[in-house]
Amino acid sequence: MCLATLSVGISLIMVDGTIVNVALPTVITDLRITATEAEWVNAGYMLVFAALLLPAGRLGDVLGHRRLFGLGVVTFVVASALAGLAQGGATLLGARLLQGVGAAMILPATLSTINTAFRGRDRAMAFGVWGAAIGGTVAIGPVLGGWLTDAYGWRWIFAVNVPLGLLVLAGTALWVPESRDRTAALRTGIVGTLSASAGFAALVLVLIEGQWYGWWTPTRPFEAGSFTWPFDAVSPIPPVAALGVLLIGVFVVATRRRRRRGEPVLLDVTLFAIPSFRIGNAAIAIVGLAEFGLVFVLPLYLQSALGLSPLHAGVIILALALGSLLAGPGAGPLTQRYGPRRVVLAGLLLETVAIAAIGVVMSPSGNLWPMALLLFGYGVGVGLASAQLSNMVLADVPVERSGQASGAQNTTRLFGSALGIAVLGTVLVSLLGADVDDRLRAMENLPPQTRETVSASVRDSLGATIPDLRYAPETAPAAAEAERALTRAARTVTFLTALFMLAGFLLSLRLPRDAGLRGHARKAPGGTLEKTAEH
Repeated sequence: MCLATLSVGISLIMVDGTIVNVALPTVITDLRITATEAEWVNAGYMLVFAALLLPAGRLGDVLGHRRLFGLGVVTFVVASALAGLAQGGATLLGARLLQGVGAAMILPATLSTINTAFRGRDRAMAFGVWGAAIGGTVAIGPVLGGWLTDAYGWRWIFAVNVPLGLLVLAGTALWVPESRDRTAALRTGIVGTLSASAGFAALVLVLIEGQWYGWWTPTRPFEAGSFTWPFDAVSPIPPVAALGVLLIGVFVVATRRRRRRGEPVLLDVTLFAIPSFRIGNAAIAIVGLAEFGLVFVLPLYLQSALGLSPLHAGVIILALALGSLLAGPGAGPLTQRYGPRRVVLAGLLLETVAIAAIGVVMSPSGNLWPMALLLFGYGVGVGLASAQLSNMVLADVPVERSGQASGAQNTTRLFGSALGIAVLGTVLVSLLGADVDDRLRAMENLPPQTRETVSASVRDSLGATIPDLRYAPETAPAAAEAERALTRAARTVTFLTALFMLAGFLLSLRLPRDAGLRGHARKAPGGTLEKTAEH
């Protein structure tokens, strides 16, 4: 029951990262907010989430991981209720930011609790269920969001979190054990903490919004409250990126100084001297890039190129979630028999092959059954690899440092995911724009003004306007060409995603063969782990 409680908790926050997208058009209409405000409602959650993962992980070591988990759930439930009751854009944005605070506490707390509470064969099984919950619910989010919005209204995508959160709180009190480092100190240096939080938030903002506002030249005005970006020659993205890098540098310098003085730090950088932690985090970043990049591209292809409804497209993508949810618990026995390293490598190889095969079957006419089967196979790979990779990353970390190590790992995962959407999204925009321009120029009977309007519309919306273009007689032929261009761009990006996943597989070959086989991490010299309840 402990594992079930943690899994439901992690599912709530992962679903909320993807459930809002499909409801945004309805939210814009109902609350009469601008597209810019809606974008901040979507991005604000991820920004706060990313900014607070490291401090939250450290806080769990000090206060206790169960206590942090419970506090995070309370925060998330209150924020969800406020979001569901919001009557304006400002209230909704504030509630989403508060949701990000709660999510940042929940994620490292679940991973730290699993790392300390489960041993032996139970450990591999627990990580498998945890990973399946993440992989499955990320894919479920758009489907659930579309269904709730159509059937009950957009407010229910937030309101549904309240009863589920209350059940998680009851389960936390009854079944989740407490663990913390009795020697850990909360004072880790205000400079390091603030610079790390602001630096990671800035970098994630760059990755999320770079394509929207322009990587160098502004593509649209940047507004945040009453502030408007004043420069026309350069977008705000490069200065924010430079600021993020500078702040991370400040964090590293401040951390090294505190370590030399023997003072507590937000993240013990000596953890990266552990091969499984160092290599595993790098692999997690690359794998996260590929996994979230695929989830980004597939809905665009299914809805815009094939013309499927959001619900129909979501049903196809559910095959991914089903494969992950079925494979995750089964990864435990396989890990016991073959070891976590082999299970991770098998999962990553299966993901790589499945992604490449998905690229092969993509066509303007659609091959839905083969694609669904391949997505199921890909989901099985996710269920096998993702959680056991986390298991290996934390296996050699001293147990009393589980919180900060979990925070670092989750920051890496989130950063890799944002990087995947940024890199693959930029490639998709570039390929789609060039191919649509070439195809429309070849249409001699298409008026120049229509050609320019259609080309800009398809490029700026990432193909989202193609279904509307199909129904207008004057743009229907152009829409058919745009479908082919989007399919071609999506195939290319999918093959690129497979190459990234292959890179993650090759990097994982360097993981120590014995990582995760010892059942549990050792204690650090002088560390004292307090565990007040047993699983």
